[in-house]
Amino acid sequence: MAEGDSLPNVEIELPDESKAKLPDYSGQPLVVYFYPKDDTSGCTREAKEFSAALGDFADAGAKVLGISKDSPAKHRKFAEKHDISVDLATDADGAVTEAFGVWVEKNMYGRKYMGIERSTFLFDAGGKLVRVWHKVRVPGHVEAVLEAVKDLG
Repeated sequence: MAEGDSLPNVEIELPDESKAKLPDYSGQPLVVYFYPKDDTSGCTREAKEFSAALGDFADAGAKVLGISKDSPAKHRKFAEKHDISVDLATDADGAVTEAFGVWVEKNMYGRKYMGIERSTFLFDAGGKLVRVWHKVRVPGHVEAVLEAVKDLG
């Protein structure tokens, strides 16, 4: 996805196992962040930081949604264990990560495998992509995203 693209019409599964389409979230700025796996150090830190800033995002009129391929049950356990309040969604069939272009080949210790590239996408209230962060480093990231949301005015 590139800046100017529209929010893709793909389905996500929420922790209560209900389904929603991403365009259901239009009407307000939407932050969609992709992370590799529940309960790993970087992903936990990112989810906790987004959760801690959730009030600031709400004050700026924005919704935040974290997406991984973990199951709804795993999301519920992760949220409960770490007091995560940001909404987490499941991309069980890979359609969402494919639509956003974040299902990529990764390389760790010489082993190549497919996985989610930590990335964040900011959509305006009309569902237009206005900012993208790829290969996210967690420290300072939530603050940068919040500033971009505030800049939407």
